[in-house]
Parts: sequence; C-alpha cells; structure tokens
Amino acid sequence: MVYEPLSFLEKIKRFNYSIMGLVLLLVLIGFCLLYSAGGGSLDPWVRSQAVKFSMGIVFMLGIAFLDVRFFLKYAYIVYGFVLLLLILVHVSGVIGMGAQRWIGIGPLRLQPSELMKVSLIVVLGCYYHRLSLEEAQQVRFSLIPLGLIILPTALVLKQPDLGTALLLVSIGVSIVFVAGMRLRYFIGAFFAFLGSLPIIWQFLHEYQKKRVLTFLNPEADPLGSGYHILQSKIALGSGGIFGKGFLHGTQSHLNFLPEKQTDFIFTMFCEEFGLIGAIGLLLVYGLLVFQCMMVSVRSRSSFGRLAGFGVAMSFFVYIFINIAMVIGLVPVVGVPLPFISYGGTSLITLLLSVGIILNIDMHQDCKIPRYS
Repeated sequence: MVYEPLSFLEKIKRFNYSIMGLVLLLVLIGFCLLYSAGGGSLDPWVRSQAVKFSMGIVFMLGIAFLDVRFFLKYAYIVYGFVLLLLILVHVSGVIGMGAQRWIGIGPLRLQPSELMKVSLIVVLGCYYHRLSLEEAQQVRFSLIPLGLIILPTALVLKQPDLGTALLLVSIGVSIVFVAGMRLRYFIGAFFAFLGSLPIIWQFLHEYQKKRVLTFLNPEADPLGSGYHILQSKIALGSGGIFGKGFLHGTQSHLNFLPEKQTDFIFTMFCEEFGLIGAIGLLLVYGLLVFQCMMVSVRSRSSFGRLAGFGVAMSFFVYIFINIAMVIGLVPVVGVPLPFISYGGTSLITLLLSVGIILNIDMHQDCKIPRYS
C-alpha cells in the first residue's frame, strides 16, 4: 500500500475550524472566569494562563500539521520519555499541595502525568493499528497494552494523584475495549475489581479515605473535610436560574469557595451565570466531544479511529469527573475543568490532544500502512 502525504495547502483546506472555534470559545470563557476569580484583575492567573495558552497553540498547530506517520514512528519513544519523567518525579520532583507531581525546569513546573494522558492515547492507537481485529480480540495481544496502562498508573498513584490515575485507566481501558477486546473479559475484570475493594482501601492514603467518607456524608465534618463540597453546593444553589452576574459571585469573591480557579471553577461559573449558563457550557462541551467522536468515526485508519476515540473519551471523562465532583456525585479527586481551569501543563496537554484530533481529521481519507 502506497501512502501519499498531503501537501500543506491540502492540510489547510481540511483544517477543522469548528473544533478550533469550540476550543477557543472554552479558553475565552476560562480567561473570563480567571479574571473574575482574581477579583477583576489579570493577576495572578489570567496573565500566566495566557502565556501557557500561547505556547500550547504553537504546539497544537505543530502537531496538527505533522505527517500522520510521525505518530506511528515515534509513539513508543515519546511514551518511554514521558515514563522516564514520571520516574524522575519520584527521584527529584517538586512537592506542592502535599503531593510530589512536578518537575522543576528553571522557573517552570512540568507535570509529566498530564503529558502521559496524550502519550498513552497515541501509543495504544499505534499498537492496535498494527494488529488485525482477530488479533486484537485475543488476550495475549492485550497484555502489552494493559502493561502500557498499568505502569504509568502505578507511578501516578504513588505521587499520589488518584484523579489522574482514574483518567489514565478510563482512557486506556476504553481504547482497549473499542479496539476489539471481548466484553466478557471486562465483565470479569469489573467483578474482580469489586471483590478487591477491601484490599484497595487498605492502600489508600488517609486523605483519600477521608474524601470517600466525606462524599458519603459531607455533613459529618462541615468545617473540615466536608468544607469544600458543602461550600461548592451552596455556591451552586445561590446562582439560581440566571446567576448573580459576572464578577458578582459572593461565595467565590468572599473566599468561601476553595480552589475557585482550578477544581471548583465550574461552581464559580454557575454562581455567576446560573443554570442557564451551565446548560450553555455543557452544550459547548457536548459539541466538542461529538465533533471529536465524528472525527474518529470518519477515519479510515485504525490509528485514526482509536486515537480519535481516545481524545474524545479523555475530554468526556475530564468534564464528567470535574462536574460530578463539584456537585457531589463523586468524591473530590482533583480533576480540572478542560480548557477553563487554571493550570499550564493541563492546558498545554489538552491543546496537544486537539492537535492530534485535527491531524487525524486532515488524514481521514488516507490509508495508512500498518508499518510506516
């Protein structure tokens, strides 16, 4: 099979401006909320986030216009490099907020676990691209991808970072399932997981156990472990149908709402823009996930279908966990709201994922050889 690379002009014509527009809209909403969180000031969050966004856009466009064979050629090398960074975190990582998750590079702080989310999607897509459907259905061919998932997940759990570990597992397992692994194996693994919960509980950190118990009964310690979620619910309810207006959220501006610029930024959004605003934001997210899923469906290559699905799934899991967390449907695990929450590495990683989906969309009609 002969692969003919696209010219630069062809890539420009195939560029998905609708996905780009949705991403820019979400980032703009994020800047507005960070401006509000800063009390009507560009500092301390908007200016810094804008710098990271500028870097991320450059990386995103670079990834989008690459030859798609680049991913197949270098996927394992990039995965190995990011895995090495995860190991270095435990050797000489920077400690922040009680966890060792960052690597200091001069004045910058890099969180390798965020980069692993993108790397895992690409390496799994590359692995299954080279298998037939019959091979993908066999257990022996699933051992390598399961190892690719388990190894970084274990390193992330040790940091500790339960939220990112859940994201890695969710993304990785969903790709393995879509690749063709039989449903009965997942059902068996699910029941095995349920049976091992008492053992897993013993290995959780004390603060993680407290978060689970707080989720079950937040009123038990309203001024301690239950404070975050109770204040979040108060802010959500106080926004009403139409919200209190931009820059007029009382819970957030009076500092009752914790981490309003990161994990609980959706709560601040609901307080200022109400239920109507929340529905509008969810529609934008829904359109973005749908567009990414359609890119996956249209792709003629296994890599494009699986990597595209992985990106769509990662966006969905990000959104679901963050929103479910702040409204009390799941325990607080520290997952940011995509493109909106403050966080440089997270934003750049998300933009890299957008670059991958744009690249897949440009090459949707290309028949990519198994070995490039």
